Amino acid sequence: MILYDPVITTVHQDYGVMIPISASRANKIIDFLRQNEALDDKTEIYNLAQAVSVIGASGDIITRADLEQTHDKNFIADLYGQGLEKRLLTAWELIDKDGKPNRYEPERARKPLSALFGVVLKQVAGTYLACRLAMQGVDRDNFCYYLGGGMHHARYDAGAGFCLLNDIVIAAQKILTETDSSLVWIIDVDAHKGCGSAELLQFARKVGKLGGEKNILNLSIHMAHGWPLDPETIAETPPGRAPLIPCDVEIPIGENREAEYLQELKEGVRKLEELSGGRKPDLTIVVDGADPYEHDGLPSSRLLRLSLEQCVERDLFIYKYLRERAIPSAWLIAGGYGERAWEPPAHFVCLTAS
Repeated sequence: MILYDPVITTVHQDYGVMIPISASRANKIIDFLRQNEALDDKTEIYNLAQAVSVIGASGDIITRADLEQTHDKNFIADLYGQGLEKRLLTAWELIDKDGKPNRYEPERARKPLSALFGVVLKQVAGTYLACRLAMQGVDRDNFCYYLGGGMHHARYDAGAGFCLLNDIVIAAQKILTETDSSLVWIIDVDAHKGCGSAELLQFARKVGKLGGEKNILNLSIHMAHGWPLDPETIAETPPGRAPLIPCDVEIPIGENREAEYLQELKEGVRKLEELSGGRKPDLTIVVDGADPYEHDGLPSSRLLRLSLEQCVERDLFIYKYLRERAIPSAWLIAGGYGERAWEPPAHFVCLTAS
């Protein structure tokens, strides 16, 4: 099944943010599925209101307390107060070191930058709803693909890399808090390291938020070099902070190693099994970045160049692995830039409906 609602679509140019994220990506995916007759009773599209109704939720889906369960309270206070715009400028890297606009043209904005916060909150709610839909078995394969979310660079006390809040860890923490689940896996296949998730999970373990039998394990397979692992970023990073904190299973892929990618991913999932000590996860959140695709439009993704066939093979491996073990899975569209970013997820979801 698919979770999609136009209200969570971020047209960055409306806010003066000039980054190469196509506003039509989700619609192109849905159009492709319809053209290929891949939308039926098995692959139904839910919007946020329908998802809320299905899971029987009431009130605010994501509360301030949910954000503070994962992020620093002072950071969250800024988002709800006078510090919001500064936090947004940082998360989307809109001001350079000299204080000049970077990929930011406020004179072209149709909406105030501060309005982005409301959209981000809806994105976080969507990720949580996708998790709940997957776990409730609305889809016979316990599978939900959410055309949103995947903000894996957001850190404990700051946004980064176009990510303000870490919807992945927020949703996982909320699932563990509200249900009898004890283990959630994150499988992150975005081109860039899931550095914010790694930091948040390490900090949570230190203060006992993930103590006892309840746990979240994070696998990230990503470019070995380039942002956020470029020398400049590493040199400016304080000890014990992202991106220096390792993921539970970390798989850096060097240049020209695309042929090894799938085998490395399979080995990484085997390591997740070992770390789980024989326990089967109650839920897996898949951060399904399309930016490893060879036709991605973001310059910082170009050190990893998977073909369309390799992207789909990657996703089908994860999908079949989880389906065969009856592990519910919530998939987040995550990174993907330029006018062809819709292609890998569209072809993958089409195949899951066959």
